[in-house]
Amino acid sequence: MSALRPGDITDEMIQAMDAAKRQGLQKDLRVLAANIRADAEGRYDSAEPGWRAGVEWTLLWIENAAGQLTEGRPDAVGGRQGVSPE
Repeated sequence: MSALRPGDITDEMIQAMDAAKRQGLQKDLRVLAANIRADAEGRYDSAEPGWRAGVEWTLLWIENAAGQLTEGRPDAVGGRQGVSPE
């Protein structure tokens, strides 16, 4: 088997790899959100009011981050664009 040379990896291959990474991360984020949502159900009634707001904000942030991954903008994931804790 021969070794890969620098010219063997095309831009299309790199783009496909990046897309696969974004899709995998998006799936992981959505599973995380579903787990948080399931764990939080039934706890809202006995929790302090700020706790529910915190859970809701966290779920919105995760969904926002996952949505940005499908739009092909992984550089925006680290920010808090579109979601405010207030």
